[in-house]
Amino acid sequence: MSKKEEPSVWQGFKTFLMRGNVVDLAVAVVIGTAFTNIVNSVVKGIINPLVGAIGTKNLDSYSSCLSPKCTGTDGIQILWGSVLGAGLSFLITAAVVYFLMVLPMSKYLARMAARQKAKEGAHEVIEVSELEVLKEIRDALVAQRGSGHNERY
Repeated sequence: MSKKEEPSVWQGFKTFLMRGNVVDLAVAVVIGTAFTNIVNSVVKGIINPLVGAIGTKNLDSYSSCLSPKCTGTDGIQILWGSVLGAGLSFLITAAVVYFLMVLPMSKYLARMAARQKAKEGAHEVIEVSELEVLKEIRDALVAQRGSGHNERY
């Protein structure tokens, strides 16, 4: 009896790591992290000062107090400026991803689908014309066979 060798845990792990999806995901995480740094820099360097033209340049300093006394760490503060900054970061990230990645890719895929459809349409026309030619050849052969058949008898 031969004993079947099962892959070791290490072999399975190596196979898992070498899959295309895992490598693509790792690259996406690294690029996403770098992209997040760029977006945060844009928000802190451009957006915050523009919004801060009304008040302070740091959105984190915008807050509201829920208790009668808010000094230092006393009282209950709602830091809505931080939420506003995070919201702006999200909107900028979403806009950049949409306009620089999603929109061009969807236009490209639509163009490729239209080309494929046109190619298939042309292929069908060729198939139809070939079918018509074959029908004509068949009819001509039947006509020849019919006329030759009548001459023999």
